[in-house]
Amino acid sequence: MKKLIVFVMALTTLLAANAQGQKKVQKKADIKQKVSEYAEFKLTSDLVSELTENERQLVKIFIEIGNVMDEIYWDEYFGKDNRAKLADIKDPAIRAFAEIHYGAWDRLDSERPFIPGYGPRPAGCNFYPADMTKKEFDALKDPLKNSEYSVIRRDSKGKLYVLPYHEAYKEELEKVDELLAQAIELAENEGLRKYLEARREAFRTDDYFESDMVWMDMKDSRLDFVVGPIENYDDGVNGLKCSHEAFVLIKDEKWSNDLSKFAALLPEMQKLLPCDDKYKKEVPGTDCDINVYDVVYYAGDCNAGSKTIAINLPNDERVQLKKGSRRLQLKNAMRAKFDNIMVPIAKLMVCDEQVDKVTFNAFFGNTCYHEVAHGLGIKQTVTGRGPCRQALGAQYSAWEEAKADVCGLFLTEQLIERGEITNSSIEENYITFIAGILRSVRFGATEAHGVANIMCYNFFKEHGAFKRNAQGKYVIDVKRARKAAREWAALIIKMEGEGDMAAAKAYSDKHGKVSPELQKDLDAIRDAKIPRDIVYHQGAEVLGL
Repeated sequence: MKKLIVFVMALTTLLAANAQGQKKVQKKADIKQKVSEYAEFKLTSDLVSELTENERQLVKIFIEIGNVMDEIYWDEYFGKDNRAKLADIKDPAIRAFAEIHYGAWDRLDSERPFIPGYGPRPAGCNFYPADMTKKEFDALKDPLKNSEYSVIRRDSKGKLYVLPYHEAYKEELEKVDELLAQAIELAENEGLRKYLEARREAFRTDDYFESDMVWMDMKDSRLDFVVGPIENYDDGVNGLKCSHEAFVLIKDEKWSNDLSKFAALLPEMQKLLPCDDKYKKEVPGTDCDINVYDVVYYAGDCNAGSKTIAINLPNDERVQLKKGSRRLQLKNAMRAKFDNIMVPIAKLMVCDEQVDKVTFNAFFGNTCYHEVAHGLGIKQTVTGRGPCRQALGAQYSAWEEAKADVCGLFLTEQLIERGEITNSSIEENYITFIAGILRSVRFGATEAHGVANIMCYNFFKEHGAFKRNAQGKYVIDVKRARKAAREWAALIIKMEGEGDMAAAKAYSDKHGKVSPELQKDLDAIRDAKIPRDIVYHQGAEVLGL
């Protein structure tokens, strides 16, 4: 990708209506600054000594499939017609920023529009007609309307109808089918081959359960390929529709072996959670693994705005209860964010006596156990409201990310105390965690991870987990932070277990906002020109394929 730091031409200020009134399109200075906030990083790995010739060919095919996922995601988030209009934008910086965010809205700034002519992002992206009312949706009788793998459209008379993904994206998925057939022929690893066969069928039927189950059994492949409609963060209407994406991954055998022993500890970890016993009666599956990878390609949802540095899948609660989940740690992506973002933020914001306690091993551990914690807690409400994900609707993603953050921190602490983790201390993990909040709140108040981190920041602040010194830098009180972590975890798990959407929304509306004091910190980080996130230079050519 060409260097994104370029000068932008003057933009005309444009007013666009939203629920609170009028919102200005971001100005020239805003765009110029924001474009510079993405550090460029090359995604590479040792393909020559680590992979066979067939595996190298598979990587190339996986990237081609990823490109198709990218095309589908553009349509889901922005719409094909809107994307076509981007070619008419003369300013290369605005086009580049649109490519980073897959549309006209800045995902790391509350999704403010930055392209003239666009107002607020439709809550349901392109999964639903932008003008669809709740009354219309409720009146639609087709049961597939609530499928994670369908879109809602209008016919020529304006009447709503449902299209399953395999019909809505028929042309694109036919190409995927052909590429998967080639990949199956090349796959030497039996587990990988079975997964590709099952995923191929899933794309044809929109039933991903069996392929998720097969993926759980894929333990010894040096390659992994996370592909399909997976996360539902973009659906702000019902929190249902899953967005297409792809990761192409190469396992780091050494780091993976060091982490593999922790999978068996999940049931014991569940019992340790600092919450009422009624919220932790479910027993998580232990047929899961924690592995470390170099990621060599991102496509679609995972490549939009802030880049994912760890994966916890499948999301299907049925699979989690039967087999658990897999935690994939993307080490090279973590290192990119730690070196380019975390270290500069820590030097700017953390007191001199504690700044050296912000370490990569602690950052890696916190991220790793964030993903482990997704599989803990409660999946079915205790109030008869059904699955937590369904009961909390659009609120679920932010609360689930908050749970994973703080429960992951708590579990890391437990493992350090038991001597299972020896390369970082409790003090380092807590100080690194709080410094990490300052990185993550920059995701914005409309993105699930951002809302989760803002709520966490405010909870820790209210409970005295940190204060400011005379220079305005953070001094972390580890003892109070440990107590706050337990209380915050208990509140979150209770919120999920009760499944009270109104209560969850009321809390996040009140506590999921950036305070003026925190905004001053974020402004200082911005003014220091510390990157907000990463853009990747990636692809077959970069890998020498």
